[in-house]
Amino acid sequence: MPLASFALVILAAICHATWNLLAKRAADAGIAFVFAYNLVACLAYAPWALWLIASGALSPSALVIGCLIASALIHLAYSLALQRGYQLADLSVVYPVARGTGPMLSAVGAFLLLGEHVTWFRIAGLVAVVMGIALIATDGRLGAFQRPAARDGVRWGGATGGLIAGYTLVDAYGVKALLIPPVVLDWISNTLRFFLLLPAVLRDRAGAAAAMRGRWPLAVGVGLLSPLGYILVLGALSLGAPVSIVAPAREMSMMIGALFGMLILGERVGAPRLAGCAVLLGGVLLLGSS
Repeated sequence: MPLASFALVILAAICHATWNLLAKRAADAGIAFVFAYNLVACLAYAPWALWLIASGALSPSALVIGCLIASALIHLAYSLALQRGYQLADLSVVYPVARGTGPMLSAVGAFLLLGEHVTWFRIAGLVAVVMGIALIATDGRLGAFQRPAARDGVRWGGATGGLIAGYTLVDAYGVKALLIPPVVLDWISNTLRFFLLLPAVLRDRAGAAAAMRGRWPLAVGVGLLSPLGYILVLGALSLGAPVSIVAPAREMSMMIGALFGMLILGERVGAPRLAGCAVLLGGVLLLGSS
């Protein structure tokens, strides 16, 4: 992977780990919170996206419009599935399961659908990333997934991971084949999701307002960081980095999240979790060297 693409993916991982910590704190706000941070994202990134559109960076066609609509629908399903998972289960279960299954399915899809070249380095790196995520998630205790809440986390995390793979492949096709600017793709996707969620929020305005009481700072944080992290990922793809490398490499956010928990929140991080960080980093380096 080119150094510029690798740097973008690392910055994206930092953004992703941070906004997921914020989203977990507002888990019980449900759809209202998803709507709120989509609103923030639409407003914050509108000047940049509209300037690119006005400058002719987007060439409308049936394929482009279809890609934008598909991206918006899959991202909306992803946001709702992730928020529901955070309502039912722990961040430490939902997040790693989602982030582990997502890159695995994305890489398989890239090999089968986008014709990306398969190498032993990429396969070994992908396996190491998934193993590292499993160690970070469980701290070496596989029995952690036997609790009912953990099983809910696995179900919703797995569903979220499948949706991650879906939007990764659709958006990679958009920026690599259709040449849609990453900022424009993400902003239009956010804007479409905003209008899709609007009727549900308007039906229960009082409930939505109550759910968001005291949570707007979190929504602003997620609304700014979530698009930024993904725009950086799309930027790496638009520079020519393969999906089968970028998708697993961005899961360095798991390692960053574990370090955040240890250094900022004072969470216990045992030897297996630290080993998982090392395995994950090794996998990313393998992917980057292929």
